[in-house]
Amino acid sequence: MTASTDVPIAPDARLHAATHGSAAEPGATGRAGAKAILLGEHAVVYGRPAIAIPVRALGARAEARPARGSATLASTLYHGPIARAPERLNVTITAMRAALAAAGRPDAALDIAIDSSIPAERGLGSSAAVSAAVIEAVLGACGLAADDETMHELIQTAERAAHGAPSGLDARTVRARAAVWFERGRIEPVSVGHDLVFVIADTGVRGRTREAVAAVAERRKNDPRGVESALDELGMLATDLRADVSNGDRAAIGDAMNRAHRLLNGLGVGDPALDHLVRAATTGGALGAKLTGGGRGGCVLALARDAASAGELTERLTRAGAAAVWTTTVEGAA
Repeated sequence: MTASTDVPIAPDARLHAATHGSAAEPGATGRAGAKAILLGEHAVVYGRPAIAIPVRALGARAEARPARGSATLASTLYHGPIARAPERLNVTITAMRAALAAAGRPDAALDIAIDSSIPAERGLGSSAAVSAAVIEAVLGACGLAADDETMHELIQTAERAAHGAPSGLDARTVRARAAVWFERGRIEPVSVGHDLVFVIADTGVRGRTREAVAAVAERRKNDPRGVESALDELGMLATDLRADVSNGDRAAIGDAMNRAHRLLNGLGVGDPALDHLVRAATTGGALGAKLTGGGRGGCVLALARDAASAGELTERLTRAGAAAVWTTTVEGAA
């Protein structure tokens, strides 16, 4: 299997000595979390803003240490020599090679072990989180650590192997600790007025992000006015939503999520399984629900009224056929 790194990074001031690991004991670990897009899918690709939240219930962990022989990879998807890893792990291999290139040790052989609870191809940032964890672990095994911008560039190198032309939202959010505002490659923290409890339901259908992105691009080419109008509205919804989140206005947040789901369906990235769980959520007491991520499968994000109703909503979505359900809370100031 071959993997392209295309890394415009060399050892420099952006890499510094790690606080863990050394030449004598170079083994290291890396961690990252899942993410969900509250609002802004697809619109963010065309320069509109988006708001994303970390999902603490799910995460990825990687461990890297010098190999005694040939480099190996151990994960739930594959266990064996890295040179024989299947094509579906190209993103992970790209992340490893990008980190080694940045560290100035492109030929180093490492044993890498990955443990991730984030389901793949569900719009929850699995590829970015695993890449972030692997990059941190590989750099740590070389006795190095990277600043935020260098980490972002390295994760994006791997994400391009997964999605072609990623916006950078996943790469930023999987390392965030709070809700973030993302616009044209940059993030800012989003103040949260009151706790927001979200329930995430997996349709069991693999999301098709690359396909969905291509579909929106094709639709935009054929109907530029209509698609631009929808993207503009998604951008305005995100702008208004930032204020609603800061004010803790749960009803307004739910309304914005419902509207966003309809707009995303209009862009052609919906899926019957997503619509089924959205209906189950809204009729089951959710203030709002929408697809999260690229669409055409994946997960639904629903806003519960409070922690108690989140349990009821979880049961409702499970009865409706969700393959898995998780709850995550974005903590507010009040």
